[in-house]
Amino acid sequence: MKMWVCQGFLLLLFLPLAREQSVTAGASPEGAAGRSQSVASSPGRSDSLAWKLEEETREDPTRLKVLKYLSEHPELFQDGRVEVQRLFQQEALNVKLEPELQRCCMTDLEKGCSEEVASGWDLECLQDRLVDLTPDCRDVVGNLTELQSQDIRRNALLMRACDAVIQAQCHEVAENPIDAGDLMECLVQNKHHRVTSEKCAVGVTRFQLIQMGDFSFSYKFKTACEEDVLRLCPNMRKKVDVMICLGTAVRNAMMWYAVERQVSPRCRQQLRVEEVAMSEDIRLQPELHDFCRQDIYRLCQNVAFGNAQVIECLKENKRLLAWRCHQKVFRLQEAEMIVPELDYTLMRVCKNMIWRFCQETDGSNILQCLKQNKNSEWMDPKCKRMIINRQLTQNTDYRLNPVLRRACRADIPKFCQSILNQAAVDVELEGQVISCLKLKYADQHLSPDCEDQIRVILQESALDYRLDPQLQIHCSEEISRLCPEEAAAQEQSGQVTECLKINILKIKLEGCKMEVFNMLKVSKADVFVDPVLHTACALDIKHHCAAMPPGLGRQMSCLMEALQDRRIHLQPECKKKLQDHIDMWSYAAKMSPQFQEFPIMEERGGPQVSRMLVIASVSLLLFTVCCTLMYVKQKQTKPSKYDILY
Repeated sequence: MKMWVCQGFLLLLFLPLAREQSVTAGASPEGAAGRSQSVASSPGRSDSLAWKLEEETREDPTRLKVLKYLSEHPELFQDGRVEVQRLFQQEALNVKLEPELQRCCMTDLEKGCSEEVASGWDLECLQDRLVDLTPDCRDVVGNLTELQSQDIRRNALLMRACDAVIQAQCHEVAENPIDAGDLMECLVQNKHHRVTSEKCAVGVTRFQLIQMGDFSFSYKFKTACEEDVLRLCPNMRKKVDVMICLGTAVRNAMMWYAVERQVSPRCRQQLRVEEVAMSEDIRLQPELHDFCRQDIYRLCQNVAFGNAQVIECLKENKRLLAWRCHQKVFRLQEAEMIVPELDYTLMRVCKNMIWRFCQETDGSNILQCLKQNKNSEWMDPKCKRMIINRQLTQNTDYRLNPVLRRACRADIPKFCQSILNQAAVDVELEGQVISCLKLKYADQHLSPDCEDQIRVILQESALDYRLDPQLQIHCSEEISRLCPEEAAAQEQSGQVTECLKINILKIKLEGCKMEVFNMLKVSKADVFVDPVLHTACALDIKHHCAAMPPGLGRQMSCLMEALQDRRIHLQPECKKKLQDHIDMWSYAAKMSPQFQEFPIMEERGGPQVSRMLVIASVSLLLFTVCCTLMYVKQKQTKPSKYDILY
């Protein structure tokens, strides 16, 4: 009965008005002219449908519902939509209790919002308690919330609090007579602008939290994605659930370059806007917030929620998190690596550098672009530190490196399945799979695409040992003992890894020693992944081994042949580094059965080998010529059997 009282008047009130508008729309030009003359004779009155609604529904408790229906169906009248929007704004400025709330929510108001009613916060109080409201009241509050999401100007309290930022950043949107959620979107984007008051930021976040309760509370998102939700995420109402559902479909398509996109372009675009807004505050991600609540209190108690600071705090303390929280953070990082735009901190810290270096880069490749430009002289130091931080994260698990994951999708199960079998779900593998692929790189067993990606990782980790998780795990003590100055410098110049190689005889921990052996094995196969040696010998490689393609130890063989040739004078630094590496390889061969002696293969060539081949070829040719001449001469001097007979 109460539901009929709250909603039943809508149809009875609307039909006569719609019928009258329909008749008016179909009237003759003469009738229209006559009506205009009649209106003109009554100054101050409008013939719009909105004016009639204002007159006829002033005291009707279903007034807001009628206006809501008309605002959502502008095709029912031609000239009334702007007027309907104006009536809504007038309603918003009046903080008195709405008739519908009086009729359907009195019990709920008395139960938990009695103090808020007197101060005009009645609707806000009911919105905060939406889940606990009675069905009739929940329906009314939901309708009013949908109206506010379409035009936030209906929220008078928020408008007053945000007046400064609206004037400074959102004035063009605010001046539009018809809003479609654009003003709220502008407020979200400028929530941390310098002119935004704390009261405004709190109010915007509060409304965002309310929107998480139902995807229909976000007008732009609902309009763009309603069909996709019905098709891909049926029976889902919570906005956060719908966003996870649609976001997973989008990221899976991006990850594996799917030709057919399940989510429509319009929905994908608005989904990205909503996901970026959600990444700014962990409270807008209810599941992550709930699972990590205790860890937030324990590790990030004094960290503010805004600007993704709590999320960043959890990432930095990931090793200390409870298992369930750790899993959620891992999944969050996995999504951010696929779509770097969702990494709020990266996008904020590197905003200017993205504009400088990656303007034309697709959103999914922003981090890749930043990595390629991180050593530029124009790179901002804060952004560079953030890029290295994200590289550290990627190297802890191949699943956090989407480019590597795609390139090595066949190699990983082929060579590293035993590691995958022991892996826990949504927990980092601490670089084990990447280390496995590194060793296969040295054996030249990887596919070309995978080999290219591993080569980049090897070069980067050789320059900065922190990018090698297994080396950090096994060699932290030895680095502190043997290479403290190099580690303290943090210059990403390869000095720490070079220090470990030089001091290999002094390393006590077997795990660390094996990691250094592995580094030597890889550098033996490709001089390019040993930056220190390659820098020292770059000129000599260019002069003496330019014809040798990289890989398979070809250029290293060439350099060693040149070192043994007294007629070739290598650069002093190159000569010293080569001799050091020969000593290291010899020691590694004695200590590790898996480490083979460096092969000098004729087919891979070097200066001395080439000369030896030439000499051997000439000698063989001369020998053949001599033998032929001797045979001919002998044949000419030998008497025939006929000469003997006669």
